[in-house]
Amino acid sequence: MTTRTLFAADALLPTGWAKNVLLAWDDAGRLTQVQSDAPRPSAAPAVRGPLIPGMPNLHSHAFQRAFAGLTEHRAEQQDSFWSWRTLMYRFAARLGPEQMEAVATWLYAEMLEAGYTSVCEFQYVHHDGDGRPYADDATLSLALLRAAQRTGIGFTLLPVLYQTSGFGGTPPNPGQRRFIRSTESMLRLLDALKPTCDAQGARLGLAPHSLRAVPPDALRDALAGLDALDASAPIHIHIAEQTQEVDDCVAWSGQRPVAWLLDHAPVDARWCLVHATHMDAQEYQRAATRGAVAGLCPTTEANLGDGIFDFAAWRGHGGAWGVGSDSHACVNAAEELLLLEYSQRLATRQRNVGADAAHPQVATALTLAALHGGAQAAGRAVCGLAPGQQADFVVLDAAHLALQGLDAPDMLSAHVFASHRTSAIDAVWVAGQPRVAAGRHALHDHAAAGFVAARSQLLKD
Repeated sequence: MTTRTLFAADALLPTGWAKNVLLAWDDAGRLTQVQSDAPRPSAAPAVRGPLIPGMPNLHSHAFQRAFAGLTEHRAEQQDSFWSWRTLMYRFAARLGPEQMEAVATWLYAEMLEAGYTSVCEFQYVHHDGDGRPYADDATLSLALLRAAQRTGIGFTLLPVLYQTSGFGGTPPNPGQRRFIRSTESMLRLLDALKPTCDAQGARLGLAPHSLRAVPPDALRDALAGLDALDASAPIHIHIAEQTQEVDDCVAWSGQRPVAWLLDHAPVDARWCLVHATHMDAQEYQRAATRGAVAGLCPTTEANLGDGIFDFAAWRGHGGAWGVGSDSHACVNAAEELLLLEYSQRLATRQRNVGADAAHPQVATALTLAALHGGAQAAGRAVCGLAPGQQADFVVLDAAHLALQGLDAPDMLSAHVFASHRTSAIDAVWVAGQPRVAAGRHALHDHAAAGFVAARSQLLKD
């Protein structure tokens, strides 16, 4: 087995910044050595700037990248998430497998260029435009797996169970016909996908879409079936994103959504509660104590007018959290951290909210915390620069004007708060393989052309 090495004058380790760090990894792309204050071996190449761990993107709907920016006009007297959703359904109805793969290939290349090294794909478009299964029921999931493999991004595939349009078993509406699956067909899909995921090094989990879309009996049976396949598989669910959703859940069950879920499902560290924006004090405490990850998507939550997560309450209970780009109105790991911090400043009228006792630099503290929660949500060993973890890392461009002449912690701060963010990234590695060099993915031009062609076709149809 060949061991590969890299040397960094500055690297962000799980405990904080370190000098003269030597990394070594094996043929499988797993780190075998992370040594600080090390002499540089003559055979070890040196990176050109500070080394930071690659960020997991814990929530993605890949196809939505194709209509990012196309819903920024008033469709109703008062627009909201729900009017946006209607437009999204119309767009999803036109999508074919080739277009799905083209959009996802560009998106995943974009993610790598923007500092994400893995992604959790919350995949709910399953069937053809009429709602009928493809001859190969896994067609659209396989298109996403191919896109991930081509670009080299780490992957967690989360097929979505979606059965109803509202609490209490409300029948699905026509715009949801491509999403609908019985519990039995979902479990068959997971069985069919697992060999491909295993062969590709991808992780397979399950995403019950939301409490309004999955009745209690279906949720119970799906979780039992998932446990039989893989008792450690990640589970993601949209929850408490909108106040209307909370009100509807209370009308149906007498409980708020997160409280109901905690009382009726085995929520633990396998679970990612996506958004979880509107919780009360008891829900914050109970969900954090159970070990679930809060899946925060600040740019999408801002774009959709969701509201602001109570970050201080969650952290006060020791809650894990990570970031995702969700609808991909923005594809930029640093931008999610910036908007998370700025939203908390606006809500609390304070500054440097994301800092903690161990790391007074906000960018450092947020990066390490988001990395930890994102890795947990992904169900993969991508939790930073430590032995046993995957060799996923990002090299900041020390020659970038916003970073020049600064020490490493300030370079990361400038990357998050004072640059164009992607422009301050020099290189990205996934599993010990270079995927981005001089700020560009090898497939950048080809994938961009495929994306433009797919989007143009979707808008023309």
